[in-house]
Amino acid sequence: MAAKRTVIENCAIATVDAQDTEYASGHVVVGDNVIEFVGPGAAPAGLENVIRRIDGTGHLATPGLINTHHHFYQWLTRGLAQDCNLFNWLVTLYPVWARIDEPMVHAAARGSLAMLARGGVTTAMDHHYVFPRGAGDLLGVEIRAAREMGVRFTAARGSMDRGESAGGLPPDFAVETAEAALIATEEAIDTHHDASFGSMLQIAAAPCSPFSVSTELMRDAAALGRRKGVRLHTHGSETVEEEKFCHELFGMGPTDYFASTGWLGEDVWMAHCVHMNDSDIAAFGRTGTGVAHCPSSNARLGAGIARVPDMLDAGVPVGLGVDGTASNESGELHTELRNALLVSRLGPRREHALSARQALRLGSYGGAQVLGRAGEIGSLEAGKLADLVLWKLDGIGHSSIADPVAALVFGAAAPVTLSMVNGEPVVEGGRLTTVDEDAIARAAREQAQRLARIADGG
Repeated sequence: MAAKRTVIENCAIATVDAQDTEYASGHVVVGDNVIEFVGPGAAPAGLENVIRRIDGTGHLATPGLINTHHHFYQWLTRGLAQDCNLFNWLVTLYPVWARIDEPMVHAAARGSLAMLARGGVTTAMDHHYVFPRGAGDLLGVEIRAAREMGVRFTAARGSMDRGESAGGLPPDFAVETAEAALIATEEAIDTHHDASFGSMLQIAAAPCSPFSVSTELMRDAAALGRRKGVRLHTHGSETVEEEKFCHELFGMGPTDYFASTGWLGEDVWMAHCVHMNDSDIAAFGRTGTGVAHCPSSNARLGAGIARVPDMLDAGVPVGLGVDGTASNESGELHTELRNALLVSRLGPRREHALSARQALRLGSYGGAQVLGRAGEIGSLEAGKLADLVLWKLDGIGHSSIADPVAALVFGAAAPVTLSMVNGEPVVEGGRLTTVDEDAIARAAREQAQRLARIADGG
């Protein structure tokens, strides 16, 4: 049966392929769920079974954006603990987060996913690690929310087993035993993980962080993930306080600790990695360990500036992450393109730190590398999955910027006219096509109020 084709023409195109190929005016032809043709000028003549033609005049086509770090549940606690560093922020919010349940997490996931999708994200990721006793199937409702939205999803099954009584930050009733966490992670992999080409759902094994997880759980989770063939994710080197904690507790810095527990390798990616010395970066580059760079969250919590240019020079795979919306209230990834570029230029390399095209690569192909899916997504190339975005750049916000990639990255947040996942529209004309945005907003507001009442003892 002939493929059903969608033809997009007359748009600028940034393919983000290995050569950074761009076209001032070109075409993309989608057949069913894959890209068939990308090139300059008009689409090939005589194409059969074309069900839709889209005039992309005034637009830039890019690969769909890929989010590599998030905490959906935090959608319900935005705007709190506004002037805290990471540890104080966690101590303030953990007692609230420990009251979450299925309806709350479903509403929070839908809100988080809606903001991601509206801003051009076609592959989402979430790191969920708070599983209060009796809260229900929290990972399951996140997976259901992603399916409802129609976006590709990596669900990182997180865990914590180091509560307050063991020297950790979370309340004891919000953590699991190491055994229970490993059993639940394996069940999630067996039930949900799909390793096939074009998969809409993959699972990662993801203990939370060195200061909320025992060494036993870190080691056993790495072994479990490798036995099951899934990727590994955690937080790493986010703050100077974390580095001090690792030296006091383990007698070594975070990177050496991760190496000692099996947490360096091509199947691993870590969030933040702000406080990395030359030796740390070299170790990540040598082992192919990836990084989820979260510039807005790092700024919001005063964590510092990650050495992203140095990481890229060392061959470290780097993608972008929103992080939880309690430390990045916008919940958007497309604004992280701009923030990654600007924040990097506050570092020692200044104006030569990152370019607009490097920022776009972080948000697309870099994210695909970090999630282990660079052969499927992250660039506009024939044979890859049809995950793409049309950004509207002919409005007042971008009208005087001749370079479309610069307009997207340096300019105001660009409206999304079309976002496709597997060749199917998820956003059209700036609105989600698969869900009711207003209903999502109402449910999130109601569940946030409910959580606040419960946390206050009401």
